[in-house]
Amino acid sequence: MKRLLIALAFLLTPSFLLTPVHAQQKEIQQAAAAVKTMQCDFVQTKTLRLLNSQLVAHGRMYYQQSDRLRWEYTEPYTYTFLLNGQKVLLKNSRRQDVVDTSQNRLFREIAHIMMQSVTGQSLTDSRFFQCTIATKPQEYVATLVPQRKDMRQMFQQIILHISRSQKMVTQVELVEKRGDRTVIELKNVRLNAPIAPALFAID
Repeated sequence: MKRLLIALAFLLTPSFLLTPVHAQQKEIQQAAAAVKTMQCDFVQTKTLRLLNSQLVAHGRMYYQQSDRLRWEYTEPYTYTFLLNGQKVLLKNSRRQDVVDTSQNRLFREIAHIMMQSVTGQSLTDSRFFQCTIATKPQEYVATLVPQRKDMRQMFQQIILHISRSQKMVTQVELVEKRGDRTVIELKNVRLNAPIAPALFAID
């Protein structure tokens, strides 16, 4: 769960890589502020190194600045993660649970990481990641090597693919310590379009 939610955080990261060097904090904040809402389809592919196999899942994401996120798997199973302020809803076909992030250390930390990524803070702070950037014709590829011990225990590196035309992260690759790899690709992205409030409702 924590690995997945960290991936979501990076998908929401503003495009701060408009040149092959880090932009200034002001530019990062402006990029983040410009995205009020985001909705898209996604494809998640997990490659298991030892089994030499792939697990593919499809779903839909909705985001509303700055603390509302719905990440919903639709195939081959149904599962929903919903963040609305200090509340988190976890729902599958059999049950649902509501968690108060102020009273749960794990989800409080996850929410904190997500909000730091949305503002770009975690990516411009060398205490979090060592970053190298490759420039390609259609995209920038940023490779982030975790510096914090808890992150290094999960990931070897995190690779962000940033579209030069769309000026946004379109794909995240999570390379785990044992060699497994998860790739999340966004498709049919719509920015700043209205989102029904019911999609973020937690009863």
